[in-house]
Amino acid sequence: MKRLAGITMGLLVVAVTVFGCAQMSSLMDTGWVTLIDGEKGLENFNRTGDANWRAEDGAIVADKGKGGYLVSKNSYKDFQIRAEFWADHTTNSRILMRISDPNKIGSATAYEANIYDQAPRPEFGTGSITGFAKVNPIFKAGGKWNTYEISVKGSEITLKLNGVETVSLQDSKFSSGPLSLQYLTGPKGAPGGPIKWRKVQIKPL
Repeated sequence: MKRLAGITMGLLVVAVTVFGCAQMSSLMDTGWVTLIDGEKGLENFNRTGDANWRAEDGAIVADKGKGGYLVSKNSYKDFQIRAEFWADHTTNSRILMRISDPNKIGSATAYEANIYDQAPRPEFGTGSITGFAKVNPIFKAGGKWNTYEISVKGSEITLKLNGVETVSLQDSKFSSGPLSLQYLTGPKGAPGGPIKWRKVQIKPL
């Protein structure tokens, strides 16, 4: 009987511990909004351009077209982003933030967290903020799943790729606006490699 009571108590302790960990995990994730989760999420964006965005193999994917954007339906000022993506060595893609003009999306109207291993200017390749913050050393994302963690608060913008900080920028040119996921062709119009977004989350601050 004592042995049975001990086993029961042990199972109870395990159950409480597991429940407590689940509760803690839930609290840690408070405030995060999931924009893409596997093959779900296209409904959270407006599309521009001719990229062939689609749900495929557990992700949102684009691999054809001259270029196109998924533009969030909501605007954001201060926020954090967690994004899981797969890129080819030839992929030309970005996460654009605080877009000031959704009709003219680019580095002149937004901050761009770059995904471009073959950028003509390597210092503005993967891990950089195009036109604003050069990356050194050079980072590569091609051929694997990666995670971007981005913090945008006031004039401070920080990028982490796979847990390593790549750039930190102090700038106040763009204050708020929607975010966008991009697909583009490669250098001189050559076909660009695919971009796959497995999970994209944002946490307004």
